[in-house]
Amino acid sequence: VVSECTLCGGLYFFEFVSCSAFLLSLLLLIVYCTPVHDRVDPGKVKSSDFYITLGTGCVFLLASIIFVSTHAGTSAEIAAIVFGFIASLMFLLDFVVMLCEKRQENQLRKPENSARAEALTQPLNA
Repeated sequence: VVSECTLCGGLYFFEFVSCSAFLLSLLLLIVYCTPVHDRVDPGKVKSSDFYITLGTGCVFLLASIIFVSTHAGTSAEIAAIVFGFIASLMFLLDFVVMLCEKRQENQLRKPENSARAEALTQPLNA
């Protein structure tokens, strides 16, 4: 969409990050929506999604900041910058949601494990 640029390094990096984010998101979508999801360990898929989302959000934010510092001010560049910041915000927000779910999941597991440990330490003849 951007036809001209004076400092093209920021634009090229932004385009690379945008395409990479699209392809990684498409890969995760394919894994979740096809029978491949049943063939791989669900824990590994969630872990991969967790780290890919964090990495993509951080790199997208970095690419947007670099693009802001090198853009020429055309309307197409400004639209791309706004898209970049919104996309990075959404990736990071999704990461925060996954982090909260992971913490809740860990808190639900802890009482079960501590109750079992106490039950196992009781003497059998008491």
